[in-house]
Amino acid sequence: MLSPGTLLSQEWYSSSAGKAVQAALLTRNLLKKKPFGILDKPVLPANITADEVKYKILLVGKSGVGKTSTIAKLSGNDIPNSHSETPGIHVTTTQWPGLVKQMNKVVMFHLQFWDVGDGAMKKYEHIKATWEKDADCVIFLFSFVDRGSFEEISQHITRMAKPKTNFAKLVIGTKFDQHAHSEVTQRDIRDFEHTWKIPILKIRNVPDTETKNDLNEISQILATISEHLWQRDIMLAGRSIPTSDGKISSC
Repeated sequence: MLSPGTLLSQEWYSSSAGKAVQAALLTRNLLKKKPFGILDKPVLPANITADEVKYKILLVGKSGVGKTSTIAKLSGNDIPNSHSETPGIHVTTTQWPGLVKQMNKVVMFHLQFWDVGDGAMKKYEHIKATWEKDADCVIFLFSFVDRGSFEEISQHITRMAKPKTNFAKLVIGTKFDQHAHSEVTQRDIRDFEHTWKIPILKIRNVPDTETKNDLNEISQILATISEHLWQRDIMLAGRSIPTSDGKISSC
């Protein structure tokens, strides 16, 4: 698996330049992400320029695991109070910056999250085709309080591993805050990552706008998504990827 910080500088986020760029994406109290529309762009400091790259990200998982609330939290929108199935396709856009080490260049990752309701997917074949077309990344979701949703992830990965599908793959475990009811153990997580070589990220599907815990959580997730997308682009270009120890690994 790709080690965090291999392609995007983690130190940059705590630098003055990194904080200034991040501030353009946050609310005035710097505790929450601003929501952005599909055509919206953050206003960066005048002395900082950033290349922009756009990606289409699909969310896959059992109904009710928290796909919609996860997208809401990552994009700065309000988390729904109750579950209702997504009608058709729902596209949500957010941005996240990163400093690419090899280029020493700030890149703004323009992330489009595509969520589709299970009912619509099964009922309308054209929705499935539109949803999958030109995807750059697939995020598989399960709930820590629903072991069945975790056991389905391997099936979803196998089903979507078709020829000519060059998308990045990540897994997010939702409802991580409900420790007392968790049905998925840390050993399950380690075994999965060892088998599939895909990292499992964790998210609490509850709002926390009073502390920086919320922002730290989504920052780590968005940075990981961005780094894996950049790795995917490098591999598609047939270039080599530097490892965390500075060595070069061949694609």
